[in-house]
Amino acid sequence: MKSLLSIAILILSTASLYSQSNNPKYDSTLAKKLGADNYGMKKFILVILKTGENKRSEKAYVDSCFAGHMANINRLVKINKLLVAGPLVKNEKSYRGIFILNVTTEEEAKELLKTDAAINEKILEPEIYKWYGSAALSEYLDASDKIWKSTF
Repeated sequence: MKSLLSIAILILSTASLYSQSNNPKYDSTLAKKLGADNYGMKKFILVILKTGENKRSEKAYVDSCFAGHMANINRLVKINKLLVAGPLVKNEKSYRGIFILNVTTEEEAKELLKTDAAINEKILEPEIYKWYGSAALSEYLDASDKIWKSTF
């Protein structure tokens, strides 16, 4: 009986070493505002933009498509649907850039991507993935807006 009690105490004390602990900096109001789960995470959609099938290269046409692309990026940021966007350096997979969309379904993402001129013209082709990341990601936009000196 004594050894059984010793084993039970050992199991319980070991389990407590591996139990979760609470974050002393936890801000429930902020977590709720950002849609965070208990781990401070939430679902997003990651879009990898790769070179599309349209190979037209006339400068005016390409410039117009990318002007529309940039205007759409700015619009999506203003309506809180786009959290991260940026180009990738040249690579062997023809990946051109990424978006992290503040939506949870592929259907929502596809609707937003329909508003992008470079995607509609097939200059860029999106690959869509479900992604689980920090709910605080949207908070970086405020800081980001304070550090750029000029626009593209």
